Amino acid sequence: MNTHTTASAAATSACDVLVIGGGPAGATAAALLAERGYRVTLLEKARHPRFHIGESLLPANLPLFERLGVADAVEAIGMEKWGAEFVSPWHEHKQSFEFSDAMDKSMPMAYHVRRAEFDEILLRNASRRNARVVEGCQVRDVDFLPDKGGARVQARHDDGSIETVHARFVLDASGRETFLGNRLKSKRRNRKHNSSAIYAHFSGAKRNPGKAAGDITIYWFEHGWFWLIPLAGGTASVGAVTWPYYLKSRNKKPLEQFFQETIALCAPLSERLKHAQPVSPVEATGNYSYVCERTHGSNYLLLGDAYTFIDPVFSSGVMLAMQSAFAAADAVDVCLRYPQRSAAALKKFDRTMRLGPEAFSWFIYRVTNPTMRDMFMQPRNVLRVKEALLSVLAGDIYGRTPIRGPLLLFKGLYYATSLLNFRRTLKSWRARQRNLRVVDETGATVD
Repeated sequence: MNTHTTASAAATSACDVLVIGGGPAGATAAALLAERGYRVTLLEKARHPRFHIGESLLPANLPLFERLGVADAVEAIGMEKWGAEFVSPWHEHKQSFEFSDAMDKSMPMAYHVRRAEFDEILLRNASRRNARVVEGCQVRDVDFLPDKGGARVQARHDDGSIETVHARFVLDASGRETFLGNRLKSKRRNRKHNSSAIYAHFSGAKRNPGKAAGDITIYWFEHGWFWLIPLAGGTASVGAVTWPYYLKSRNKKPLEQFFQETIALCAPLSERLKHAQPVSPVEATGNYSYVCERTHGSNYLLLGDAYTFIDPVFSSGVMLAMQSAFAAADAVDVCLRYPQRSAAALKKFDRTMRLGPEAFSWFIYRVTNPTMRDMFMQPRNVLRVKEALLSVLAGDIYGRTPIRGPLLLFKGLYYATSLLNFRRTLKSWRARQRNLRVVDETGATVD
C-alpha cells in the first residue's frame, strides 16, 4: 500500500482504529492491529524520514523487533550497544556495565539508531501490513460520540484540505504533543521531576576501544548529566539534561555557544569531543516531565509519551512506547471483538502503562543524588542486586525475571546509606527541591 496517501483520496473515510502519530508507538500499534485484520488509519503530521532525538534502544526492544518482522532492518542501521558507562566528577574511576551481566543472559545487547531511519522502518512496516498510513496530515479535532458510537476525527492535510475520519477506536501516539491529554485537560506537570535538554549530533567524537565502542556514556556534572551515544557512520548524539534554571541562564546567548560552554563544564566529555564538529542544529527543550491523569477511556488509549515522559537517562523511551503499543493492540482487539470483556482489558492495559514508568522513575528521581551515584559507581552484587539493576537498565521489567526481591534490597541499601549520611542527604534533598522549580521564559519561578 502506498504510504503517501493523498488528501484527494477521500474527504470522509471510516476505519476500525485511528492512530494519531507515526512514531514507534503509533507505527507498532498500527502494524499489529492491521495484521489482525482491522481497518487501521494512521495520521502523521510530518513526512518521514524526519529528525528525532532518543537514539539509544534497550535489549528488551529486540524481541519486539522480531515479532514485528523488522529485526534485520534495524540491525542494518544500528550501532551495537553492549553496555553503558558512567563517569562522575566526584569519583576517580569510570564504571562500566554490560547487559550480559543482567539476570536474563539472553538479551546481552541492543542498538543505537538514527531515529529518522528507525522510525521510518517501523512506519513502512505498518503500511506493508495494510494499515493506511497518511503522512503530512495533522489531527485537529476529535469528538467522541455517545452510546459507543466511536469517534469523529478531523485532520488537515498539507495541501489544506480537511478529512473527516469515523473510527470505532482512537489511539493517541502523538508523543510529547499529548494530543488527547491536552484536549481532555488531563496532562499534569510531573512535580517529582523536572528537566530541560539541549542536544546535537557531532562527527569525530572519540570512541571507546573494542567492543565498548558502542556503549552509551553518561556523564554527571554540576547542573545535571550528559549523554554521548555513538551512532553508525561515525557520528554521535550528545546532549545535556539539566535543571530548568540552568537552561534559562543562557538569556540571549546563541544556543550553539551556550551548548559548547556547557560541554566545557565536563572535562571528560570535552576531551572526547576535542576534534568533533556539530553536524546538526543545536536544539533545546524545557520543562518536559509530565504525566496524564488517565491512560484510557472507553474508546481511546494513550500510548508511550502521549501518556507520560520523565527523563531519558536510562534510554527507556522507545522500549516503553513499543511495549505500550503491544499492550494497546491486545486491549483494542478485546474491546472490539468482545465488548463484554472491555473493562478487564482496559484495566490490564492501564496496569501495563503504569508499570514501566513506575519501574524507571524511582531511579530517575534519584539519579543525581550522591548516594545513588555512589551505588552506581561502586556496584555490589549482594544477593544479585547488581544483576537486578542491570535487568532494569536492559528494560527487562515486563517478563518473569525475578528482579523484585533484589530491587527491594537495593532500595533498602539506598535508604540505609542515605540515613548514615544524613547531612549529605538533607543537603541534596534541599538542593533538589530548589532545582525542581519551573521557570518561565523570563527566568521567574512558576508555582
